[in-house]
Amino acid sequence: MDPAQARVNAGNVMVYNMVMIMVNVYEAKSKLSEYLEAAARGERVVICRHNQPVAELRPVEPVLTAPRDLTPMYPGERFVTPEFFQPLPADEIAAWEGTDEDGLKGAESRGTDAARTGRKAKRKART
Repeated sequence: MDPAQARVNAGNVMVYNMVMIMVNVYEAKSKLSEYLEAAARGERVVICRHNQPVAELRPVEPVLTAPRDLTPMYPGERFVTPEFFQPLPADEIAAWEGTDEDGLKGAESRGTDAARTGRKAKRKART
């Protein structure tokens, strides 16, 4: 390889320069917002106590919010079929809603009246 080609190849190499800031606790407390902005830019901030590193402030990796595509795991599989969008039969709707054949809901029990009347009787006895 000739020297000119070597210089061209050397020019294509990317260099990542990691910036790391070391600060003591007092300075971190007084300039926290500045160091948070530096961390958001990608810099690492090392917080020291008596010049000994105890914590590191760095940017948070972004969280994926898009739904995962499951088709590579199940090729050719259809997860929602056209039958899903068809209306349900009346008997199945009644089963889900808790109604009878006539569409009337059954009464739900709230407890016995004896418990309520017992409280009233106790109250009257106290007075």
